[in-house]
Amino acid sequence: MMKDFSERFLKLLNEDFATLNLTRITDPEEFYQKQIIDSIEPTTLFESFDNEIKKGLHLDIGFGGGFPLLPLAYKYPDTKFIGFEARRKKSDAVNEIASLLGLENVKTYHHRIETVEIDVPCSISFKAVGKIQEFLKKINLSSEAKVYFYKGPNVHELENPKEKIANFRKLIDKPYGLSGTLGRTFIAYEGSIVPRGTKKNLVKLSELL
Repeated sequence: MMKDFSERFLKLLNEDFATLNLTRITDPEEFYQKQIIDSIEPTTLFESFDNEIKKGLHLDIGFGGGFPLLPLAYKYPDTKFIGFEARRKKSDAVNEIASLLGLENVKTYHHRIETVEIDVPCSISFKAVGKIQEFLKKINLSSEAKVYFYKGPNVHELENPKEKIANFRKLIDKPYGLSGTLGRTFIAYEGSIVPRGTKKNLVKLSELL
């Protein structure tokens, strides 16, 4: 079933949404491995990630062409998925693609994570290019959240992610293999709520559900 989903997804990207260049991969098997499997593999390798997503609310930040947002939403139809993307055209396109793929559990918004207050428990994923430390410091927590990063095999050379960053402590830091690549590293942090002054103009996550 995931292979069928992959084929339908790629067809939309290569035909209806080709002008947006949402993926550079056009070969079906390569797309399946490097976009679909890459998106869902951590859920099969890390039980804690699978369990967090199953709790019912997951955010994906900077999803670009819809990864890992849409493959995860397909795998977990009973979970509500919210995507935040800084580029409006991509946010609008992926929202439409989700609808065309029959994913009724997905909503996307043209927001940056620093403009949102996480005021309800959730899990959060980042597959976007950028440093872990910079992303974590942008998250405004007033509720519980665990944050998961899809990173390359050389993340420690490039970033050296610390055991504790701001109000987040590291839970997972493990490499794993992925067919057709040099491998991946999965890193997770748990955030603690720190009392702070009220930030104006933040959108509450609860208002977007």
